[in-house]
Amino acid sequence: MNFAKPFGSVEIDKSTEMEVEGNIRELTRGGAALRQTDSSDGEMTANNLSTLLRRVSGSSTRQIDNLIGELRTLREKLQSDGDRVQRDIVEYAALSQSVMQLTRIVAESVKNLPEDPKTAG
Repeated sequence: MNFAKPFGSVEIDKSTEMEVEGNIRELTRGGAALRQTDSSDGEMTANNLSTLLRRVSGSSTRQIDNLIGELRTLREKLQSDGDRVQRDIVEYAALSQSVMQLTRIVAESVKNLPEDPKTAG
């Protein structure tokens, strides 16, 4: 039996996949452009590359942040469910103990009943 269901944001959909591929192509073009510039433009090219890398990694960073948020939510739910189950177990144990005591009292009371003269003879 499988009780776990994947969350929608965990699955990679086509638009995200296409966005990543586009970012990779853009990074590749930027790298080619970087190789073609002279060394006098080195600082400008480094800034362009830095901007490009930030854009490319921004989507992945947002997805990771979303996953972290979902995992934290699941952890809180798991913790609260665990606390609830533990409280239920304690209540069940107390109820079970009470039933056992009541059963002993009833059994002792039945033993102490006088015998019915009609059934004894």
